[in-house]
Amino acid sequence: MNIETINNALNAVREQKPLVVNITNYVVMNNTANALLAIGASPIMAHSQQEMAEMMSFSGALVINIGTLDSVWTPRMAFAVEQANSNGKVVVLDPVGCGASSLRTETSRHIASLAEKLIIRGNASEIISLAGEQGQSKGVDALDSSEAALGAARYLVEHYKCSVVISGATDYVVTEHDVYTLDNGHEMMPYVTGMGCTLTALTGAFAAVGDTTGLAAAAVLGVAGEIAAQQSKGPGSLQVNLLDALYQLDADTLAARLKLS
Repeated sequence: MNIETINNALNAVREQKPLVVNITNYVVMNNTANALLAIGASPIMAHSQQEMAEMMSFSGALVINIGTLDSVWTPRMAFAVEQANSNGKVVVLDPVGCGASSLRTETSRHIASLAEKLIIRGNASEIISLAGEQGQSKGVDALDSSEAALGAARYLVEHYKCSVVISGATDYVVTEHDVYTLDNGHEMMPYVTGMGCTLTALTGAFAAVGDTTGLAAAAVLGVAGEIAAQQSKGPGSLQVNLLDALYQLDADTLAARLKLS
């Protein structure tokens, strides 16, 4: 995938405005919905099992984020994945805090095993723990470097027949045939809660228009975050400026700033 392909995916999101169904955590619903709107997609935060079959029949993709997991949410998530499978839709899994508790780890693995078309997006510790290696984690924060998770990501790609996006100071996108490295973003971004969750939601938007690698979303958020940080005094203004940067991002800016190898 090259910069032209990424720009084509961005244009497709803005033209098609795909509906992205999000079963996501209470902390980030507003952040991720606004980010999807800013990039041109159409978000819906749907948690009821009663409407999920209908929702997945006309949506573009399903995002599952386990950040505020409980016994009520788990069967809803599993049912939603089954409906996504029935309709041939991509599932994007964010295994928030995987490794921090056995509940999170087991639920993440269960959801991953159910999905027929899967992209996994997590930080290094989550990816390592999901793969069964001993990751270092403190709650939902990563203590491992993103590079340290490459072996675990390759295992997940093979085991679940998926693509894996590892978020960190450097982002890695691991597919069946390639490993992409992205060196955009800014050190202020981890100080805004749900920045990784935002990437997961955007990954759903791009999956809905055909990018099943996760690369386009990582590229777009990295560049937008970099631009937003340069205009921000701190994390508070970064949240607002990020939405503006996503909304205003164009092909020339993406081409000039993207650090992809």
